[in-house]
Amino acid sequence: MLIENLSGAFSEVFSLGNLMLMFLGVSAGLIAGSIPGFTITMAVVLTLPFTFGLSAVEGLATMIGVFVGGLSGGLMSGMLTGIPGTPSSVATTFDGFPMARGGRPGLALGIGIWSSFFGGILSACLLVALAPQLARIGLEFGPWDYFALVLFALTITASLSGENLVKGVIAGLLGLLVATIGEDEVNGVARFDFGVDALRQGFAFLPVLVGLFAFSQLLSDVRDVAAARRPLMEKSAQAVRVEHLKAVRQIFRHWAQLVRSALIGTFTGILPAAGGSISNILAYDQAKKASRNPEAFGSGTPEGIIAPESSNNATAGGALITMMALGIPGDVVTAVMLGALLIHNVQPSPTFISDNPQLAYAIFVAFFLAHFIMIAMQAVCLRAFLLVVRVPMYTLASVILLYCAIGVFALNNVTFDIWTLFVFGVLGYVLKTLGFPLPPMILGVVLGHVAELNLSRALAISDDISLFVTRPWALFFLVISLFSAVFPWYQARRHEARWTLFYFPAFCAAIVLPLFLMEGVVRPILAGALLLIAAFTLWRHQQAGWQLPPRGSGAEVSQLRET
Repeated sequence: MLIENLSGAFSEVFSLGNLMLMFLGVSAGLIAGSIPGFTITMAVVLTLPFTFGLSAVEGLATMIGVFVGGLSGGLMSGMLTGIPGTPSSVATTFDGFPMARGGRPGLALGIGIWSSFFGGILSACLLVALAPQLARIGLEFGPWDYFALVLFALTITASLSGENLVKGVIAGLLGLLVATIGEDEVNGVARFDFGVDALRQGFAFLPVLVGLFAFSQLLSDVRDVAAARRPLMEKSAQAVRVEHLKAVRQIFRHWAQLVRSALIGTFTGILPAAGGSISNILAYDQAKKASRNPEAFGSGTPEGIIAPESSNNATAGGALITMMALGIPGDVVTAVMLGALLIHNVQPSPTFISDNPQLAYAIFVAFFLAHFIMIAMQAVCLRAFLLVVRVPMYTLASVILLYCAIGVFALNNVTFDIWTLFVFGVLGYVLKTLGFPLPPMILGVVLGHVAELNLSRALAISDDISLFVTRPWALFFLVISLFSAVFPWYQARRHEARWTLFYFPAFCAAIVLPLFLMEGVVRPILAGALLLIAAFTLWRHQQAGWQLPPRGSGAEVSQLRET
């Protein structure tokens, strides 16, 4: 069965038409990722309408190509101009730009490109190994467990809003409110339609997504008349030659850094709503702490490029693990892919891999292949990047907006979707101007339907509310949701308040009970190990006189985030 599914996936992914689409997707992602302000999410959103007429394999393979290319493309502008192309390449500029400015731009680009490649390949191996195992665990889920999982995803979204915690929560609740507009999926009762037939159908996912991310970003880019008439980069970088062999040698010298950063990226990607911008900074911070020469960071050291670049590409594999195994988007890009699956009548759920094995293995193969295509297309797209940055912003914005409107209209052939794009574009622009993060809102829109559907199913099966705390998986996700919601206060006070010393031991001890209640042998053993870890951590704090940790690490991370 495995050989049959794998051979079928290979035959579809390596067909001539699909290969051409993947080359186009990776190239588009590389160019989009290299243009500051043109995010990976916007590139994938614009790609989605063009996949309507394709098969599910071709559509998802193309979007995976854009995803991988976008993560790798951000390093081009970051290293050559000092302006990161995407939020997931911010930390790459800390050492990439000094190395390029110091006369080694080819080596800097080479280290960044090959670090992205190896980090992505490592996360692809973990994707193949972990996704089927997590999917088997997902088969144990009932609607109570699934609702608790979505609740956990929403708390992660809020806790990752940084200093804008309250605004992040408000944005997430606003997304949940948007998800309730229209007919109830279970009972068919209309809500918040105000007698308007178009609102009775609810808002289509794609117009909301395009409006919030693409249109709102375009409004931000052209709001200043003088800036809109200027090119994206007036001082464009000169063409350089990538030094591949020297870069690979440098990476092999720091292979432990590569592996550690790739694991950080994969783990961060598995967390709902985390994304490459978090893993990029986190991997850089951990690389600096673990380095024998931390003072070299910021001056052009290879380690400062290897860590963030391998981490942000590995994030893609982690996000796909969550999407394929549990049907929960790991980030906004995989939320778009979930929308693509729905368009092709494929229901994202824990049974996705078992119900659609050939499509699942095609995603595995396409993710591997996209990284090889990325290596092949980097030199070509580097030249294209230098041409695109000379185009005035208002011209580029007009072309993009045209494609946005055509794409959302092609979804259902109704003009209401174009008005939806406009309304949510203006709403997204206002929210961004007021400092509200947009990812919590769009994930609220995506997860709101899932949460409501599973809550209705759970209450329809049984009116016993205690099942939300007596079922092991539901209790597990509710416990970690509670700690996830408290995490921002822990992070802010961990150098000031003594209660923060009990946060990690309490977390380990709290998840012991649901793990003990689960079937099998492995999970109860894991629970016992966590109980020992909690006791050992408390003992160490007691031996140290309950001394608080120094302020260095937290301050560095905060400084990186602000940058």
